[in-house]
Amino acid sequence: MDDPGGSSVTGRRPSLVWLAVAFYGVLFALALVWAGLAGRSLVYADPAAAARGIAPLRDLAAGIATGLAVIGLSAELTRRTAWGEALARALAAVLGRLRLSECIALALLSGVAEEAFFRGALQPQVGLLAASALFALAHLAPRRELWPWTLCSFAAGLALGGLFAWTGNLLAPVAAHALVNAVNLRVLAVRYAP
Repeated sequence: MDDPGGSSVTGRRPSLVWLAVAFYGVLFALALVWAGLAGRSLVYADPAAAARGIAPLRDLAAGIATGLAVIGLSAELTRRTAWGEALARALAAVLGRLRLSECIALALLSGVAEEAFFRGALQPQVGLLAASALFALAHLAPRRELWPWTLCSFAAGLALGGLFAWTGNLLAPVAAHALVNAVNLRVLAVRYAP
């Protein structure tokens, strides 16, 4: 049974969700400040995109399609390569057994805050390649078996940044990012967590 502070009577560590709320809250606030200081909208790539607005069905469909493609590629790399399986096991060991609700919460928090920061705030200022490289560096881990995660994050950053550039808004990259994280976190928790 969980207590209000996020730990349980069985000695479980504090919930990653509460740590994520704090971390991603700060990241989202930084994105808002960055875009505000630049005099830009956080949601749109540029004024022309803001004038066009969001095409909800197109943008959501593009995000879901991209997310499903990344999930499929991730599953194949995990299944067919030794480094993919080692990466899955290492990430699962760090994250532990997450409940479905935790996977969804973490996916939504990371999808919204990371896309707001890396695509909404940074990409219009530094460009697609630099924003993707910074996204990859944010996923750099000190453990050697986690290094492929950094390279995969760079590729994902290019895909998410491409969605942002193509649609002109954050809906598609947020949808893709949240979907990828929700599914992959759940797979790690169910198949690979110790």
